[in-house]
Amino acid sequence: MNKKTIVTLADSNYFSLLEELIHSIRKFKESESVNICVLDAGLTSEQIEKISSSVDDIKKAEWDIQIPFHKKKKEWLKSQISRAFLPKYFPNYEKYLWIDCDAWVNSWSCIENYFKACENNKLGITQSIGPGYRSLAKVNWIFGKIAAIKTQNYKHAKMSGVSEDHARKLAFAPHLNIGVFSLMKNSPCWETWQKNLNKVLLKGRIFGSEGLAINMAVYLDNVPTEFLPINHNWITSHLLPIYDEKNNTFREPNIPNNEIGIIHLAAGMWKNGVDMRVDKNIKVNIKSLEGKILEKSLRNLIK
Repeated sequence: MNKKTIVTLADSNYFSLLEELIHSIRKFKESESVNICVLDAGLTSEQIEKISSSVDDIKKAEWDIQIPFHKKKKEWLKSQISRAFLPKYFPNYEKYLWIDCDAWVNSWSCIENYFKACENNKLGITQSIGPGYRSLAKVNWIFGKIAAIKTQNYKHAKMSGVSEDHARKLAFAPHLNIGVFSLMKNSPCWETWQKNLNKVLLKGRIFGSEGLAINMAVYLDNVPTEFLPINHNWITSHLLPIYDEKNNTFREPNIPNNEIGIIHLAAGMWKNGVDMRVDKNIKVNIKSLEGKILEKSLRNLIK
């Protein structure tokens, strides 16, 4: 049994993305030393059968924290809770790497780095900030002089009943995207994360709760954390990559144009009101490494 696993979650609507993520992992020979586990949040029996030979385990996602019944309308929302309980679902591993199913592996080196990052019970994760980012917060100017700051961390913290003092500490901390992270089985971070998740779910919405809880764990509880480079969780809606036609790979748009490890379509890539995550035919204009304009999909399309 491999001691390392990559875990993801999907429902029937994101099944194509799930297949593409699995394919992006299995195309690397190095993946032979890593298992793939899937949390089922609404897959059909046909879809489960289709991927069963490509993955090592599939478990039905549960509501691991009790929430009001009226909030349980969408199965995929289990992803906002169940990822904080991975050792419960898949107990036979030492290291876990979570990758959202709307992300895929472009370069294997980042996978090794995530597994390395979580050693000594650290949390391996990437901050959503990097060269080329133009804005980290929204500002409403009152009377032209007073700035009302709106950041993702602050807004969600206030909605979830986090104290003003703690919300302010989170306000300008670089946001941690929980779509890709690594942890060891016995890391104390799991318990801290779950404690915060219980707290924010009392008053807040389910969507985004797991991200707020992990930001609290890092910036308020000071859990040991290894911060990985931005190309290890490249969120395309924040900054478009460029494409290296010669080597058939995506790269950062800024010198030295490092190869991107994981392409993440978080928040979607929209064109004419249609999201690339639900329509594989959607393409966007990006630059090539040589400066040409290319029309490309940012999905890992299976040929």
